[in-house]
Amino acid sequence: MFCEVGIIVSTFYGYVRVSAKDQNEVRQLTAMREFGVTEENIVIEKLSGKDFQRPRYQRLVRSLRAEDVLVVKSIDRLGRNYEEILEQWTVITKKRKAAIVVLDMPLLDTRQGRDLTGTLISDIVLQLLSYVAQTERENIRQRQAEGIAAAKAMGVRFGRGRMEMPEGFDGLAAQWSEGAISARQAALRLGISHHTFLKRAREYAQA
Repeated sequence: MFCEVGIIVSTFYGYVRVSAKDQNEVRQLTAMREFGVTEENIVIEKLSGKDFQRPRYQRLVRSLRAEDVLVVKSIDRLGRNYEEILEQWTVITKKRKAAIVVLDMPLLDTRQGRDLTGTLISDIVLQLLSYVAQTERENIRQRQAEGIAAAKAMGVRFGRGRMEMPEGFDGLAAQWSEGAISARQAALRLGISHHTFLKRAREYAQA
């Protein structure tokens, strides 16, 4: 962005985020170029699913000035969930006073006149999307809980099955409880781990 004879020229920046295993980088880059974002203004970030610090994104947002435009292919490039997306939307449009263009959702374009109406429409659309996404997440969790409850009622067991002890366990567990053999020696004879033998031998002793 620069000023010349009182005219403000917007700078367009593109943000591309892919996971370490994602192959959609080319698709996002193509969309940015077709929209008119220059190569030097495209920021690419490759992150694993667990790592979401996004240092390049944070630097880009801090560099945005009023009238600049941040272009993303889809709304989920701004955050992991819609709460985070809403937060980033507010930071960019209200604090940095820059515009956002979401290529996959033409209504999410705060450049439209940069007036109150255009901004309000974009905010309403984003809030609606957030509500729908949140409701769907809650419905998914409810369906999962209902499915698990129904499966348990039918006798379905979840988690790892209980390990069957090798032949000779009872005798060695009795010797261990009497102090005639160590847990490590018993576990070695049975071919199981020391931790597993101790856990099951204590259960055996209590029984």
